[in-house]
This record gives sequence, structure tokens and C-alpha cells, in this order.
Amino acid sequence: METSAKRAALVAVDLGAQSCRVSLLRWKQGQPQMQVMHRFPNGPIATQDGLRWDIGRILDGVKDGLRLCADAAAEGIASVGVDGWAVDYLRLDENGDPLADPFCYRDERTQRAEKKVHEIISPSRLYSLTGIQLLGLNTLYQLYADKLAGGRPGTFWLNLPEYVTYRLGGHRVAEYTNATHTQLVRLGGQEWCEEIFESLGLDISAAPKIVPTGSIVGSIGGDLAKLTALGGTKLIVPACHDTASAIAAIPASGEDWAFISSGTWSLVGTVLKSPCVGDEAREMNFTNLGGAGRSICFLKNVNGMWLLRQYMDEWEERGSAISLSALLQECEALPAPDYLIDVDDPPLTRPGGTLGKINAQLQRAGRRTFSAESRNIPVIANLIFHGMAERYAEVLRSIATITGKRLKRLFIVGGGGKNFLLNRLTAERTGLEVLRGSTESTTLGNFAIQMATLQGSWNETTGVAASAVARWAEEIAEPVFEEARNRETV
Repeated sequence: METSAKRAALVAVDLGAQSCRVSLLRWKQGQPQMQVMHRFPNGPIATQDGLRWDIGRILDGVKDGLRLCADAAAEGIASVGVDGWAVDYLRLDENGDPLADPFCYRDERTQRAEKKVHEIISPSRLYSLTGIQLLGLNTLYQLYADKLAGGRPGTFWLNLPEYVTYRLGGHRVAEYTNATHTQLVRLGGQEWCEEIFESLGLDISAAPKIVPTGSIVGSIGGDLAKLTALGGTKLIVPACHDTASAIAAIPASGEDWAFISSGTWSLVGTVLKSPCVGDEAREMNFTNLGGAGRSICFLKNVNGMWLLRQYMDEWEERGSAISLSALLQECEALPAPDYLIDVDDPPLTRPGGTLGKINAQLQRAGRRTFSAESRNIPVIANLIFHGMAERYAEVLRSIATITGKRLKRLFIVGGGGKNFLLNRLTAERTGLEVLRGSTESTTLGNFAIQMATLQGSWNETTGVAASAVARWAEEIAEPVFEEARNRETV
């Protein structure tokens, strides 16, 4: 099977909150070659009833990418895996069609829901049940917001990557790593927490069945199945949570390393063999998310490149075009600011008015504020970069204290890894050796999990074996990383 699996191509679909991509992995002369076949923009849309995603547009983009892959891969496509951002979901009718476009996790409806949930189940109890950090955007609070809005409690729901997999021909499932991010999975287990569902009056029968990472959940169907390359193509759920896929792509061993998955969010953490839910972890709001091979991604969310993107978008709306590479060079020439902003200040995690929110924070601290003049663009960006690096350092120091690990290496994966200034500032503030992975690490992890499944390294309890995923990640990564380094200029 190994020879045929190597000959056949694989497809990885990565759904991102700002852009989505469909990538093809082919084997040429025994060497893996990865190509992004289709990339399309994404973003939430403000509607009369909230901030939502255009799921029809997302699906059309994915299908367009699959058609391009089918045209390119005359050798056939063995499997397709879809990963994406966590927590958001679709409600389905009796025919499996969406009742409406899904809400975006940044919609403000969860603020009231979070307070109501904590009146019923205390935050400490929730943490002891799930080991998941308290974030108002979690699926738990979104589902309760549906209830407060009068939604039908028994309406079936699916998280976004699993929904796309379902629409391509798969079964309705929740993949383990993505399920843990809902804050509804029992700590250390692979099943929904009945106490939470019962206490909040949520219908557990409306939740999909949880399956292990790497499970085969069907085959490509519909019109796509008529394409020669996609006839009989398996649908595999990788680590559907994109961060878990990205971490699976890190070719590292030992206990001395941590990671930052840098994208819309910065996920700062380390990999553990079992959950860590002591008082310190709870007080610092660390999360224990599922990883490949039933490992634990012990991490904390830090406001990421989305914050900078928000700021840049506001200036572009005023008519000031901004190049990220030019902005980084301007910031590189600036001195370190005399005050560090808190990038995780709650107002900065919500859309709009970034400069005003930063100024409000500076004003509270008795610091100088900044006017909306173009000469201040790099100054504010410099504040953001230094604030992010300091927040990374704070979180990593806490991880070392809580887990007892002596960290030496820090792997930065994802699109934010191209930010040479932020990488340098992070190295300076953490004192760790910063190692940059591929900007497409999520895709690499997705492919590695698919390969591990196709080679038989999967069982019904743990899913794909972590060791097999690591081997495939390294085999795919080495030539792909080298190609990426030769190609990238920023």
C-alpha cells in the first residue's frame, strides 16, 4: 500500500478566518512536492442579525480548488482532509442543509451568554470538567446564545471543517481535536460532557459523534466524484483544529521546546502527554486542547496578527495603502517603546476602532496618545509588535513554571512566522532559540496525518499514532521547507 499511497496525490483544505487555501501534495521521483492550487479570501460579514460567515462562498471556493487539483493530478487523489479555525458551527435542518449562515465567533451575542452560563456552572467547575480556557467565543457559549435567542435546542450542529467534509460526501462527525475546543468534551476523554449539557439544558443528541484524529469518514461524492482523479477519493478528518494540524507538523522531539502557531490568533504553548489542570493553570486560564495521537496542546490564546490587520485595514479605509514589508522595515528602525500595551485587553479582541482602543489603554496608563496621522502608522505598529513579543514571553514563562519544563527552543509556525521583526523581538524577550517553520505548517500537518492513516497507523481509540505523524511530517517537511525558504523573500 505504501507505494500506491505515495504515487497518489493528497489534498489538504485549510479554512482560515482571513483566507482559505486548497493544496496538493504529489510525489515526483520519490520526493514530496506541495503546491497551493487555490487561495481565496475570507472574512465575516456584518448582517442585520449579527456577524456571520458566507458558507456558500467558502464551499464554492473549496470545490473550485478541488477541481484544479483533479485537473493537475492525473495519478489520482488518494484522500482529502479539511481543517480550519475552531468553535464556529452550522445548524442543520432535517435534510442536512444549513438553517442560516454560521455566526462568527467575534459576534457580540456571546457576551450575555457567557455571563448566564457562569451563573449556572461556575468557571472553576467548567475548568475542572473540561480543562479548557474560558473564552466567550467557545462553542459552549455560542450554543447557549442560540438558546437565549429562542433557537430549537434539538437542531443538529457541526463545526465548520467537519461541515465542509460532510458536504463533500462525508458522515456527520466531530473530530477529536476540534471537539475539545468547544469546551463541551469531558477532560481526558473522547466524549461529550453530559453534566454540562444537562445543566445548561442543551440537547446532547444534537451533537455529532466524536471520532479520533485521522478517521476515514466517507468518500468524495456528488459531481466532484465524476472527475477521474476524485473517483473513490477518501475523506479523512485530520486534526480539524488548524492549530493541532500545525503543531503536528513540527519535526521536534524531547521536552525542551514550545511553539507559537502564529496567524489570526497566536497560540502559545507546549505539547504534553496528559492534561494539566492545577490551580496555576486554571488561574492563568491555560487550555488543554486535543492534539494528534491524543496528545495535549497546552496553550493560551494571544491576540495575533489579526490585531495588526485590523489596524492596517482602518488606515487603508482612510486611503493610506500599507505594505507589510515596508511597515516592518520602518518599525525596525524605531526604538523600543517606553510603554508596552496589553494586546489581550478585551476591547482589542473585538473588531473596529483599533487606534481608539489603543489610545484608551494608553490614556488609562497616563501615557501619550496618538493622532490619526499617517506618520504615526509605524509607531502604533511598533507598539503592537513589542506588546505581542512581551505577551509571548509572559505566557512562555508561565508554561515553564506550571509544567516544570526547561524550555530552550521555540518553533514559530504559520503565516506570522514570516514577520522577521516579531521573530527577533520574541527571541530577545524570551531568551529562547527561535526556529521558524513553514508558513504552510497547518497544511503539512494535515498531509502528515492523512499519510499516517493511509499507511495503517490508526486505531479506534487514539486515532493516528503521534510517532507516525511526526515521521511523515519530517519526510514531507524537509524538502518542502527548503523549497519554501528558497522562494520566500520576507
